[in-house]
Amino acid sequence: MNFIVKFFNWYRRPNKSSLVQWVEAFVVVLPIVFIVRTFLYGLYQVPSGSMEPTMLIGERFLADKLSVWFSKPKRGDIISFNDPNFKYSDNPTISLIQRYVWMPFSRVPDNWTKRVIAIPGDHIQGRVEDGKPEVYLNGKKLNEPHINPYPLLATIGGMRDCGWTHKTYVPTCSFADQPFYRFNPYNVRRAAKILAQMNIPDKIYPHTPLQWWQGGSDVFDYKLGPDEYMCLGDNRLGSYDSRGWGLLKAKEIHGKIIFRIWSHDSDEAWFILDLIKNPIDFFRRVRWKRCMQIVR
Repeated sequence: MNFIVKFFNWYRRPNKSSLVQWVEAFVVVLPIVFIVRTFLYGLYQVPSGSMEPTMLIGERFLADKLSVWFSKPKRGDIISFNDPNFKYSDNPTISLIQRYVWMPFSRVPDNWTKRVIAIPGDHIQGRVEDGKPEVYLNGKKLNEPHINPYPLLATIGGMRDCGWTHKTYVPTCSFADQPFYRFNPYNVRRAAKILAQMNIPDKIYPHTPLQWWQGGSDVFDYKLGPDEYMCLGDNRLGSYDSRGWGLLKAKEIHGKIIFRIWSHDSDEAWFILDLIKNPIDFFRRVRWKRCMQIVR
């Protein structure tokens, strides 16, 4: 306590130049931001459509990192976690930093976001019944109202290296009036031609099984261990999740998504760049009704 008093007396000393004030403010604020960002709360941008329509590409979320240190995730929680396929360093110190410490421009795992379906001790099964995927938890069929009920339509653009992606599409609305994403008819036609050459459909309908190119299977059977979780995306036909890479270890979990701050129909990693490039259309693509909301 005495050290803290001395520090504040030193920091608030009189007759400091403007340059010294700026430098000291930076030195004091930076560690605070680092601690908050790494251990208390995190800010996340959605890079893919795996959680549509609960979470859309271009949205920014606040995650609670503190509570996961004291309580385990529950079924139905939307969690953030490290890429389960990431190869950590063999050096224990570097591995610890990669797993828990956020650092810009460094080799650390990407942040992924899914919904917890099963927790330690659960028996989870996936089946295809009458052509429809079903999930059974401890012998009972799950009722999952959060699953995306809309079809997915392919369009050029997005975060995929191949230049195309499937996005949630509402058939009763025109391309320009879509509630989630706007579609350019030209880009939709281009995507359809590209996918036809690969024998991949340009439109995918809800409640149908995963296909060979989607990375996973709807048929699975797991008995979860004491530190294992089953995590699936709400957009079951557009999500690479536990059906593809298996169960998630508890040590990879670092936050619970709790609040949607901003929603914007854009693939840009930095929305300020989109504002500079498209100063007029930028505000037309803001999903105002989805901003500042609690997420469930």
